[in-house]
Amino acid sequence: MGRLVVIANQKGGVGKTTTAINLAVALAQAIQASPNLPILLIDLDPQGNATSGLIPQGELAGLKASRKTIYEAIVGRIEVADALHRIRDSIFLLPSGPDLVGAEVELASAEGRERRLKELLAPLHSQYSFILIDTPPSLGLLTLNAMVAADSILVPMQCEYYALEGLSALLGTIAKVRKVLNPSLRIDGIVLTMFDSRNRLSHEIARDVNRHFPDQLFQSVIPRNVRLSESPSHGLSVIEYDAKSAGAEAYRALAGEMVQRAGGVPAVSAAECPEPGRKSWNLRALFSREGDRMRRGG
Repeated sequence: MGRLVVIANQKGGVGKTTTAINLAVALAQAIQASPNLPILLIDLDPQGNATSGLIPQGELAGLKASRKTIYEAIVGRIEVADALHRIRDSIFLLPSGPDLVGAEVELASAEGRERRLKELLAPLHSQYSFILIDTPPSLGLLTLNAMVAADSILVPMQCEYYALEGLSALLGTIAKVRKVLNPSLRIDGIVLTMFDSRNRLSHEIARDVNRHFPDQLFQSVIPRNVRLSESPSHGLSVIEYDAKSAGAEAYRALAGEMVQRAGGVPAVSAAECPEPGRKSWNLRALFSREGDRMRRGG
């Protein structure tokens, strides 16, 4: 049975889409040596960045013009199977289309509108190891549909001053959804993104989150990395664009943690055992290095 994980945060610019793209590829690589099923990535954001981030520009226009996207499926114009696109050997995509922005208006008066996506995806659960949903940076009907359909939520959180306030608001929303619409919904974990090891604020935010949510914070930390910014323009994940970059190593480590939490075979995290001479992006290692620096008075 596939695990359905929604990647959500009501705050924009926290790395949701970057995480969706790179985690999908990292998970596919993590399970390719086993008999597990492929990965499905659903782009539920009208901006469509998860779609454009994995599809070459030359193919993108044709895909959107095909009218075989998540929008057509969610409003009932086509079967969901007709909107599936195989984009890698072990990755399928339900792409966003230009009309998805109007889906909330069309669904507003529909009966059972909050459960539309859940019903749509029910036949697909057994066909994939993980189903990842990239959501808009708002709590609209699309995000609500994703939360109702999901088994769990992965929360990307930028290391900045207002991050904890935004996280508190999101947790309140999750509690309401759990109470009324999806009692089994749980938080898969919080992953720190855009971590700048040279910035003391990043370390302070990390320690605050670790203090308040020690059991829900992933040990893998996603650093600020230029390769992460460059790769989407080539229609590639950072793992495909530069497999040895810090961003690629961090997302491979995060995928390893997710597989372990889902009951997969435990493995030593790449973040804990980096190549000789390379910095580890494991949270414990970062805290240790920051402590050493402060003791030296740096």
